Amino acid sequence: MKKILLIFGVLSLLIFIRPALGLNSNLDTNKISSSISVDQADQADEADSLDEAFEGIKHFYNYTGFANVTSGNLMMILIGIIFIYLGIKFDYEPLLLIPIGAGVIIGNIPFVAGNQTGIYETGSVLNYLYFGVVKGIYPPLIFLGIGAMTDFSSLIANPKLMLLGAAAQIGVFATFMGALYLGFSLPEAGAIGIIGGADGPTAIFLSSKLANGVNILADGTTVKNLIGPIAIAAYSYMALVPVIQPPLMRLLISKEDRKIKMKPPRAVTQKEKMIFPVVALILTTFISPSALPLLGMLFFGNLLKESGRTERLADTARTKLIDIVTILLGVTVGASTQADIFITKDSMLIFGLGAISFVIATCGGLLFAKFMNLFLKGDDKINPLIGAAGVSAVPDSARVVHTEGLKSDPSNYLLMHAMAPNVSGVIGSAIAAGIILSFLG
Repeated sequence: MKKILLIFGVLSLLIFIRPALGLNSNLDTNKISSSISVDQADQADEADSLDEAFEGIKHFYNYTGFANVTSGNLMMILIGIIFIYLGIKFDYEPLLLIPIGAGVIIGNIPFVAGNQTGIYETGSVLNYLYFGVVKGIYPPLIFLGIGAMTDFSSLIANPKLMLLGAAAQIGVFATFMGALYLGFSLPEAGAIGIIGGADGPTAIFLSSKLANGVNILADGTTVKNLIGPIAIAAYSYMALVPVIQPPLMRLLISKEDRKIKMKPPRAVTQKEKMIFPVVALILTTFISPSALPLLGMLFFGNLLKESGRTERLADTARTKLIDIVTILLGVTVGASTQADIFITKDSMLIFGLGAISFVIATCGGLLFAKFMNLFLKGDDKINPLIGAAGVSAVPDSARVVHTEGLKSDPSNYLLMHAMAPNVSGVIGSAIAAGIILSFLG
């Protein structure tokens, strides 16, 4: 029994001291190896997860604007912000500059091509909205609203002032010649020329017909798509009327002439107001049938206003309808200024020509007003300042004329007189566009 207990005790002691003697090393090695393998596997899985996470972040970054932005995008976004600032801070045509400025920003947010995001990508929402610009749908609707809110009384009362609106169209044909000199084709030059009328809707309408990137020239080349640059230039100079015109007025018109007081216009009967749009529609469209979409809607809108029987339709045309179309037109025209398409030599030339043409148009109206005074006597003389309103920036140029008149003589009210050449400028620019389209379309 003692021997059995001794053997059992020795075996038990060996079992307990075996780890200390290193007799369990193979088992421990296996455990350590197994532990290391598990740790290595965990580390490998963790590394793979990190790689996948970084790859996902990288993939996401490639789809952001930060990865695709160009200096051109940033430049155009800055221009959009300036447009918005001018509209809000200085009240320069805010109904136009703010939508256009927002559109410029929208059009220059960098995007990945192929996702139907850009305005030039077929099937995108912006592309569908831009259809109204490309096909010339929006401008006639704008003219409908303008007609419904325009009072032609001052023009009916003093028809000779229509000549001032015609004289200001010299800017259109001067710009046309300048564009030809700079190497633009005939249709492109015709579309660029209308900027001289300072009429945004007419500029869009004509460029959508002549400089749309679709028409084929006689030599087989395709005309350039200049709708965006032409529209932006026309609306920009319309908004800058209070900046551009006053220095020209003070330069060309003496202080004495600026003080000329015009006799009050005669009262115009409601019957005359109703007859005018019908007669004017027939006469102007017979002269320039190609301008029918613009002139037809202009005088139709005015007939709605003056008939006395369609006030609800007239109210819709001059408020809700024109507001909706102005929003769509402004945003899509602004969005069409994608940096890769807009920032070109041609765009810069168009802006330069636009500035020169606007100056020429203003000077043409002012100088022709002085010329008319050579044949007018006494109370029939006109204040030459109203010649500047011959450009078709309605009603801003008439307001600028009125403001300049008040600066020379606080009792000299020129607004109603200036509206006559102002509205005739709208008609004149549309007729000019129709004539150009007839020859070059």
